[in-house]
Amino acid sequence: MPASGAPGKLYLVGLGPGDAAHLTPAARFALQDSQVVVGFRGYMEQVADLLPGKECIAMELGQELERAERAVAQARAGRTVAVISSGDAGIYGMAGPVFRVLTDLEWDGQSPEVEVVPGVSALQSAAALLGAPLMQDFCAISLSNLLTPWQTIRRRLIAAAQGDFVVVLYSPRSQRRTIQLVEAREILLGHRPATTPVGLVRDAYRPGQRVTITNLAGLMDHFADVDMVTTVVVGNSTTYLQGGRIVTPRGYEEKAVRRD
Repeated sequence: MPASGAPGKLYLVGLGPGDAAHLTPAARFALQDSQVVVGFRGYMEQVADLLPGKECIAMELGQELERAERAVAQARAGRTVAVISSGDAGIYGMAGPVFRVLTDLEWDGQSPEVEVVPGVSALQSAAALLGAPLMQDFCAISLSNLLTPWQTIRRRLIAAAQGDFVVVLYSPRSQRRTIQLVEAREILLGHRPATTPVGLVRDAYRPGQRVTITNLAGLMDHFADVDMVTTVVVGNSTTYLQGGRIVTPRGYEEKAVRRD
């Protein structure tokens, strides 16, 4: 039972890519309904106009578990709390750390109440800016090995390449992690042509947005431009370019007709 005697509530909120136009009405309501907002400092700034009168608990990157613990503690005390993530909270976002904390506390599923509020994910934002690259089966793979061993990530890359999935790469490169994107490219080149279209989207729908279209052969020419806020979309064997956009046809038969 919460210390206040009243049940608390946790909203796990995805803010979308950054532009206020892509914040969903449900996410906006969750922020307005909350007494406390917990999140990375940069995300707080993104929705600062919606936070007057709220208690804001801002933390830095790398403090995800600490954020989750603070949020759960506040909700268990009977307060309504929003935990914010960029994109979608359930895709490499704060939903995971929060549920881990709740699991460790043997949460009963009711107290506090938990509502996951979906947002426009980075892969959706990147796809919209690139054209229509995700029309067939696709997968998302984070190249960050901070929480997942590189050998595990490598096995997933090989499986995705062998399965001819369109592949969305999250966290492709940082100042300390520079080899992962190189190796991912080599793996993909082993199973699809060097002419396979590749889209790089940095800071989607934010100031400084940059969209680059290249291919697997030319990806390394843009290596220095890829960082943690870049989403990399690699087409499959049917993906093509049309009018400066990346298109994956809805089915393999459609691509075959196009080639005739």
